[in-house]
Order: sequence, then C-alpha cells, then structure tokens
Amino acid sequence: MSNSVMERPAAGGGPASQKAPGVILLDEKQARFQRRTILVTSILPFVGFALAVWSLWGNGLSMVDAGIFLGMYVFTGLGVTVGYHRMLTHGSFESKPALRAVLAVAGSMSIEGSVIAWVSAHRRHHAFADKEGDPHSPHLDEGPGLKGVAKGLWHAHMGWLFDPEKTSHERWAPDLLREPAMVKIDKAFPWLILATLGIPPLLGLAITQTWQGALTAFLWGSLARIFLLHHVTWSVNSICHFYGKTPFNTRDFSTNNWLLSLISFGESWHNNHHAFPTSARHGIGKGQLDVSAMVIRGFERLGWVRNVKLPSPKQLDAKKR
Repeated sequence: MSNSVMERPAAGGGPASQKAPGVILLDEKQARFQRRTILVTSILPFVGFALAVWSLWGNGLSMVDAGIFLGMYVFTGLGVTVGYHRMLTHGSFESKPALRAVLAVAGSMSIEGSVIAWVSAHRRHHAFADKEGDPHSPHLDEGPGLKGVAKGLWHAHMGWLFDPEKTSHERWAPDLLREPAMVKIDKAFPWLILATLGIPPLLGLAITQTWQGALTAFLWGSLARIFLLHHVTWSVNSICHFYGKTPFNTRDFSTNNWLLSLISFGESWHNNHHAFPTSARHGIGKGQLDVSAMVIRGFERLGWVRNVKLPSPKQLDAKKR
C-alpha cells in the first residue's frame, strides 16, 4: 500500500481526445457556447456559496436552511453516486423502473450534465483510465515538476470541462439511447436545472413565509449545495487519481482517499472502484464508510433492486498488492 503523490507517467503524444474513439470535436460556435455554459454553471454556484457564507455573519445558519441544504445535497448526491454512477454507468444492480427514473432525475438535478452525457463520459474514463483518451486524467501531457502537477490536477478537476469536444452517446451509451425513459430524462435536463434551482427557495418561502427565507434557502439549498457537490465530484477525478492509498493492483493511478469518503457518499474509495468497477460497494475494506452502498443495500431489502454485484473473496485476493 502507498500513501503518497503518484508518479507521473511519461507524456503522451497529444490531446487525449485525438486518440479516443467516439469523441466529437466541436466547431468554434459550439465550443464557445460550451465554455460559456460551463463558466456560468461553475461561477454562479461559487458566488452563491460566498454570499451564503457571508450571510452567516450575525445571523448564523437557520435550521430551515440547514435542512433544505442537507436534504437537497443527499438527494442529488445519491442521484449521482447511486443512480448515474453505480446503476447506469456500471450496472452494479438492477432497479425497478420507477426507482431507476427517480435516481436519474436526482442525478440530473446535480447539474453535472445530462444523464446520457454523464454516463458516456464516465464509461470513456474507465476505458482509457489515465491513458490517452481519458477525458479527465491528471497525468497526461501537463509537463514536469510542480507546475505540471498543478496543471494536471486543474485539468482533472474541472479544466477538462472546457475542452472543445463531446463524448459520443452512440459510441459510449447506446443502451441508454434505447431506453425511452432515459432519453426523456436526458432531454428534460434544462427543466431539471430550473427545478433544482427553484425548489429550495420555494421550500424556504413556504416554511418561513418570508422572502428573506426564500433568498437564504436559494443561497444554501441551491447555489452553495451545487458548488459543494460539484467540487466533491471533481475531487474524485483529480485527488483520487493522484494521492492516497492503493491496496489493489489496477492499470491506472486511482487511489483511496478517506477524507472525502463521507461527503462523497463512498465514491472516494476510488482504487477499490477501479479494481472492481461493477461492484455496488466501493468501501470494501474494514471501516471504509460507503453511504451509497448502504442505500443500495436498503433498496435491496425493500425489494426495489436486485442482482447487486459484489466482488468475491477470491477476486479480492487476486488483485491485492
């Protein structure tokens, strides 16, 4: 096991997208629209987070705002980890259609991309993890030394979102394109963005009966919540491919990071995940908290999911370092 900054491989021969199948290069108009969209969806939550923190001065955090923030964070966060990631990307379990749709909607409300776009990009990541073709590896063509490390981490964290490319849905998520419910949810993404921004202030207004309550609920339950959830997800892409423990042999630089495990709902046991990508449980080791796996287990007991995949003891032993 190691617990250190990962060694960087030699630089490759060019941008990752040039060697990956199923990648569509955008024209200048499309690329400009994408850059502006990413800027809005990254800067606006940051501004909201800053204002939310500033609002604490002399007022503190109300129970209403805390409850709305936590409820929306859990709902949309589990939509990403349980729905987008473990269910739709990797097929870690089978779900009843209604739950499958709810989880896809919840993931969409994280504003991390529409359901089919998110799944496509993540499947591509696993196919080329930390090699040419990976859309967000911190280890490709960023140069030597501390400057190269910083550039790599920035690219993996959120810089890749500005790349003038689109991962082909037809190549990487044809199964979801054949699923009418997923196609409808994917097309409804703009409306789900409005919903995820609008529900917290409506709840704040309904509970407090004041416009101030609506405003602070918007700052905490909408913007600050999205800001935190974005950066937790992006940290799995960056930090968890650079620093942490590596108990299992994989073909990439994925690591386990305990510090992110609670707020990422178990996603930061990332070396475990890359060793066993179809496992519904990422927190495989003793004491490795995995809230997402606990939720899936709860769904299984209720009879809402089945065929939950877990690695066997033999498979675990075969990949241990």
